This record gives sequence, structure tokens and C-alpha cells, in this order.
Amino acid sequence: MMSDALRAVILGIVEGVTEFVPVSSTGHLLLAERFFDLGDGAFWKSFAILIQLGAILAIVALYFSKLWRIALGMFSNPEDRRFVIGLLVSFLPAAVIGAAAGGYIKFYLFNPWVVCFSLIVGGAILLWIDQLDLKPREHDATTFPLPMYLAIGFAQCLAMIPGVSRSGASIVAAMLLGADRRSAAEFSFFLAIPTMVGAFAYDLYKSRADMTIDHLGIVAIGFVVSFITAMVVVKTFLSYVTRHGFTLFAWWRVIVGTLGLVALAMGR
Repeated sequence: MMSDALRAVILGIVEGVTEFVPVSSTGHLLLAERFFDLGDGAFWKSFAILIQLGAILAIVALYFSKLWRIALGMFSNPEDRRFVIGLLVSFLPAAVIGAAAGGYIKFYLFNPWVVCFSLIVGGAILLWIDQLDLKPREHDATTFPLPMYLAIGFAQCLAMIPGVSRSGASIVAAMLLGADRRSAAEFSFFLAIPTMVGAFAYDLYKSRADMTIDHLGIVAIGFVVSFITAMVVVKTFLSYVTRHGFTLFAWWRVIVGTLGLVALAMGR
């Protein structure tokens, strides 16, 4: 039987690789748990949320100087203050809808059938977006118009459906609203910080009674692995999509979703 530590390492790698690319980390974690016996029960459901903070801290580390400058300047610099307000505006829809409907969504939609169909549909959307002759007007993630930030925030809420992809929904929305690939991807990174920190704090509070010293050790392993893996992935993702687009991720989604449906149909 697979040890809990090995499960934590594998799930940490899955989280780190998939959190910031448009393939759905939640969907991949759910499929990994279903098909490869990589976690079952209440603790492992919380584990998938808790280790996301490791991936988020990778963004903070990579963009630390920029984020620190904005944090220091938001009280004196109108441009920095405007971006912070825009980020909060973009985060607000997920906070409200998640608090109101999060339990309903998890109960009814967190199953592998939904994940597989969502992966395939999302892959088709990424192929479509790559074929559009878009004319980007926005090239800096920190200077989008405020209505654009809000629209991206509502689009991100689609990712509450497992398999949709939080980064994919926000990137596609940003590009349709006038952002180039790089700035769209960068804003999805920034938006992930309040979104996932909020999800982490909420889930940690809910599962606090179930946490033991052993559980904390397993979470720490997944946390560190997801942090290191996300650092590597984010460094390469921006340059890759700027040059090549999203075709690789689109076909990955279609293939994984299709294989998942075949496995489910066979009774796996």
C-alpha cells in the first residue's frame, strides 16, 4: 500500500504543475484520487486545498520585488493603489459566490464525470481562443481598466466547477477583453493570491478538528513539494505561452478528459 508521505509528494507535484497552467489543478487532483488511490476521506479532500498555499507562495517569491513595491506604494502612488483596488474587485465575486454556494458546488459537482467533461470543453475553448485574431490593447496586468478586473473576477467563478481551471477561465476572459497572453497569464497569477489564500484559510478552519500532528507533517510535505514544483512551472509557463499559445494545454485537457471518461465508462 502506498504510504501517506508518497501520496503527499505525488499530489504536491500534481498541484504544483497544474495550478498555474490552464488545465485545472482541482480536476487533476480529483482524478488522481479516484484512479490512482491517491487519497480518500475527509483529510485528503482538505489536503488538496491546503497544499495550494505552497503553489501560491511560489508566486509571491517569484514576484516578491514587484508585489513589495506595490504594497509600499499603494498609500502614496495612485497607480499602485488602483491595482490593489482592481485586484480586490476581481477577487470579490469568487469570495461572495464561494461563500454562498461553495457547499452546494462541492456536493453536486465534485465528481470525476464533471471533471472529465469540463476538461474536454475547456480544451476546445483554448483551441478556439488560439485561433482568434485578437488585437490586444492591454499589455500590463497592473493597469487593466476596473470593469475589466471585475469581469475577469466573474469569469474566475466558473472555475468553481472542477475541471474548468481557475487560471484558464481568467486568462481566456482577460484575452477576450483585450489583454495579451503574457499580461493575462500574469494577472491570473496575481488573482490566485487572494483567491487561494482565502480558500486555504476557510478550509483550514473547517478541518481544524480533524488535524493531528501526523496530518500536519503530511501537509508540510505536500506544501513544500507544490512550492518547488510551481516555482519551476511558472518560470517557464509565461515564456512558453507567449511564443506558442495554449495548444499544448488544450490537447492535454482533451486527452486526459477523454481517457477519464473511457475509464469511468469501464467502471473504474
